[in-house]
Amino acid sequence: MAVPDLLLPDVVRPLVSGTIFASQIHHYFSIGSTNIAAMQAAAAGEPEGAVFLSEEQTAGRGRGDHSWESAQSVGIYGSVVLRPEMSPLDALFLSLMTGIAVADAVERTTGLRPDLRWPNDVLLNGRKFCGILTEMNAEPMRVRYVVIGIGINVNNASFSAELAPVATSLRMESRREWSRVELTAALLKSLDNEYRKLAEGRPDAQPAIVRNFEQRSSFARSRRVEVDEGGSKYSGTTEGLDRRGFLLVRTDDGLRTVLSGSVRAVDTGI
Repeated sequence: MAVPDLLLPDVVRPLVSGTIFASQIHHYFSIGSTNIAAMQAAAAGEPEGAVFLSEEQTAGRGRGDHSWESAQSVGIYGSVVLRPEMSPLDALFLSLMTGIAVADAVERTTGLRPDLRWPNDVLLNGRKFCGILTEMNAEPMRVRYVVIGIGINVNNASFSAELAPVATSLRMESRREWSRVELTAALLKSLDNEYRKLAEGRPDAQPAIVRNFEQRSSFARSRRVEVDEGGSKYSGTTEGLDRRGFLLVRTDDGLRTVLSGSVRAVDTGI
């Protein structure tokens, strides 16, 4: 009998032994949003490294007002609780490192090579298969806790008419199904590796994240993009990330630093 590909704690935990994510793994067959559950638990004192996984989300969220399709047991829908000793000004590095961790895990597991779009989308062949949502509770000078939500389209065979032009899955790109358990374990191990470097306060940790992100992103340099920052739109050519991890875009009016908002490639519209 085939073993169900369910993200059960007793199945995932042995595969991530030695990481900060091995001790507290919560699993749901259906939940509104793993990020909401993780934020509530973190506020109540949930320890760093707690993981929230669900087979289905009924109210999955992306950045801004966007929703995230979370079909039952075909994707990875999860959130982790972190308690980094850092300033809120450095929190962007957590999103960037998570994108790197996703790309690394997918490449190691499937052989596919994902592309990173600043600040928190992961693409294959120009279409999005993973979104990252980072939420934070902080004081002016320090972070209390951070919840990082990760949604990965793994074995989706199709999408709604609205999403079909811009979304894809690992199955659609490789023409085969993948073990969600194996990919979840690879993701948590990669995320543990990236986070430890940052949490240890190594002086080279932040510059390394910037370099790694740029190397994995076709959007980081020499790409014509359109930026939408809260309704203010402009276009230009990317010139990499600054030392804080923000995207630099050369416009007709000079060099601009993208602090938030969405970035789309002018050549593809994605």
